[in-house]
Amino acid sequence: MNNRLLCELLPRVTITHARTSDPLKPIDRLHTELTTRLGPGRVLRDVVLAPYTTFRIGGPARLFVEAGSAVELADILRIARTSAVPHFLLGLGANILVGDGGYDGLVVRNRAAAFSLDDGQGPEAGLLTAESGAIVWPDIIQATVAAGWSGLEHFAGIPSTIGGALWQNLHFLSPAPERERTMFIEEVVTGALLLGEDGVERHVDRDWFRFGYDWSTLHETDDIVLSASFQLRKSTPERMDRIVRENLAWRAERHPPLDTEPSAGSIFQKIEGIGAGRLIDECGLKGTRVGGAEITTRHANIMINRGGATARDVRELIDHVIATVEERTGHVLTPEIAFVGTFT
Repeated sequence: MNNRLLCELLPRVTITHARTSDPLKPIDRLHTELTTRLGPGRVLRDVVLAPYTTFRIGGPARLFVEAGSAVELADILRIARTSAVPHFLLGLGANILVGDGGYDGLVVRNRAAAFSLDDGQGPEAGLLTAESGAIVWPDIIQATVAAGWSGLEHFAGIPSTIGGALWQNLHFLSPAPERERTMFIEEVVTGALLLGEDGVERHVDRDWFRFGYDWSTLHETDDIVLSASFQLRKSTPERMDRIVRENLAWRAERHPPLDTEPSAGSIFQKIEGIGAGRLIDECGLKGTRVGGAEITTRHANIMINRGGATARDVRELIDHVIATVEERTGHVLTPEIAFVGTFT
């Protein structure tokens, strides 16, 4: 795409192109461009990322900015994509491990959290529209349950934004007592507004995502979800409150509490018919510890930060688990979490 057409697509953004005589480093140029667009004090330097992840692990980002709306998110990403600086989009910080060396680029924290629910009687009744940084639990689930609209209550207790939920096709077991199948968020998705790698916004329907287990088309593209829509159905708050309570109790028995035992969720990908956690448990690895990182006794596929854990501790523990399970069972485990930044 030529520069003239690109500028026509981005009317709100001023793009400064590098010249050989430009004394600014790319990171400083990006800081200047984002500050010009967003205002002073919005773009921060050397922000430690540990507090922004559920693992509470990670070094500093060279640049850090929070997007407060879908419009801001699109503008920031357009500017970042024209720079020579790597960038990373951060939601709630689950399912990732940030290196101790931090991230040598721009981290964009997605705080675009507006959502609306059609609570009427017309053809769009029960239609939920949410920006990609909106928090599924508790924010959206509590609001939809209180209004009597069903479809998302099954995911209570799972840390995720809307964007993250579409990325991984958020899932949980169907209601107790049967628990006979897995329920996926794809069942209520109707479509989404995406920012393409070309800077153009476009609407897509559910089929575009080609949802799978822990997977969607987003894994293969540079498209970013700006907002998404979901079709919910009418139900009683009492029924949905029961599902929420039962699911929270189920998770509390099997998953460590994030406030006291920080984790990134499941570490290894599912092995169909066997289960990564079962293999790790059969190898007697629950409770194994490296530094401040430990395999929790609650769930063999979850590692927790016992306090002061480093990314190196976690990586060493992951390597130990992979080697032990392969040696004793012949199965090779594959991490499902994302490794972000510089590891030392």
